[in-house]
Amino acid sequence: MPKEPAFLFDLDGTLVDSVYQHVLSWKDALDAEGIPLSVWRIHRKIGMSGGLFTNQLLREIGEEITEERRERLRRLHAEAYAHHSEKVRPLPGAIDLLKTLTRVGTPWAIATSGRMETAKHNLDRLEIDVENTPIVTRDDVEHAKPDPDLFIAAAKLLSVPTSVAIVVGDSIWDMLAAQRCRALGVGLLSGGYGQDELERAGAFRVYEDPADMLFHLDEVGGGR
Repeated sequence: MPKEPAFLFDLDGTLVDSVYQHVLSWKDALDAEGIPLSVWRIHRKIGMSGGLFTNQLLREIGEEITEERRERLRRLHAEAYAHHSEKVRPLPGAIDLLKTLTRVGTPWAIATSGRMETAKHNLDRLEIDVENTPIVTRDDVEHAKPDPDLFIAAAKLLSVPTSVAIVVGDSIWDMLAAQRCRALGVGLLSGGYGQDELERAGAFRVYEDPADMLFHLDEVGGGR
């Protein structure tokens, strides 16, 4: 049993400042399909998989859900994100946090609801060796958040049980998925959810962003 926890990081809104680029990309995709939807409603669902996201949105507004339409929206979102992602940057402290964990020998992995076609834009900005970093995307699992599949798969890549893992995420969907695989959840405010929302969803600690988490790393057992 590891003496220290392994960290399983969400990507968007947790390590990179990309939530609003995803919101705008979904807005572009929905507009192209003639689906009127307020931006705030889109934001509340960022962090789910694209498939679950479109299912919920279309069901809410009474639009027909077909596999063809779902795939078309996914493609339109990916195309729009390729444009909007040019402005994405790592969140404060994200690179230093990952480098610190690596330096002290604490295992970590990335588990994102995004597919690699969109995630690759963000991973490139984190200065990590993608080929040698444990990364799980929506392409690798049957179900995405709030199902725990992504974090279970990431823990397996690190050869640790989820019971000793800490899920770090910015959304309630991350915290719910953490609870469902019996991992502890650490919430970050950098994705737009409030502290009370994250705590109600199961976060046992909440920090402003990766820099704040790095400053308090001893509180979650990540420093030696």
